[in-house]
Amino acid sequence: MTGTGLNLSRRFGGIARLYGDEALSHFADAHVCVAGVGGVGSWAVEALARTGIGRLTLIDLDNVTESNVNRQLHALTGDFGKAKVTALRERITQINPQCEVFEIEDFVSEDNIETLFGRGFDFVIDAIDQVRVKAAMAAYFVKNRQPFIISGGAGGQKNPALIQTADLSRTTHDPLLANLRYTLRKRYGFSRDTKAKMRVPCVFSTENITPPQSGAACSADAAPQGLSCAGYGASMLVTASFGLYCAQAAVEHIAGKNKQCRLKQDSDGI
Repeated sequence: MTGTGLNLSRRFGGIARLYGDEALSHFADAHVCVAGVGGVGSWAVEALARTGIGRLTLIDLDNVTESNVNRQLHALTGDFGKAKVTALRERITQINPQCEVFEIEDFVSEDNIETLFGRGFDFVIDAIDQVRVKAAMAAYFVKNRQPFIISGGAGGQKNPALIQTADLSRTTHDPLLANLRYTLRKRYGFSRDTKAKMRVPCVFSTENITPPQSGAACSADAAPQGLSCAGYGASMLVTASFGLYCAQAAVEHIAGKNKQCRLKQDSDGI
């Protein structure tokens, strides 16, 4: 129980029983960045907050709109017009008042990657949909050994059971990631050897994309980037699952660092 009456052991006792008290302490000390907090990123943020991650940096310039309702966590009537990062911060505060949330109302571009990510994070989740920016981010993260995961396209899909994770060199069925793979090889000198791993972990689906079944506009967002469904339909059954896969990668990485630290301490004590 904290001085403010906040009972963290009650709120996150289930996490401690699953990962251990020491891991929960590491989660509380961890700093995770989520770039793009729409249909995929918003759900990743929710999962991280409910796992006890202590610091979250949220990057997005979009506001919550009515067209987000089908797939985005923060898309509630009372939040229409509000910055997505602000809506999520307010929600996270209700989940864990001790979580530090840093709002960055901006889009990631090829020009601001060093500024946004140069400080280093325990983990970064890329949930944006601009290929050239995703490529610049991936190249920067690989070069600087920044742990990360990239979300592939989640539009036009219905079956979350077909989602998986793999190195970018092994992904299939995803036009966004195929374009990313091509761009990294062409612009950033990544190996063209199809048998070589690119060291770019991704979440993707092996489901064939369903073409639009209606002529209705998918999104009225005028912003140049952010998670739009790009002409395809989209369901939170899939977009949320993509986000949870991304969050799981972050949590497992942080838990793994904790385990490695314990092993090193045990070894040093011998």
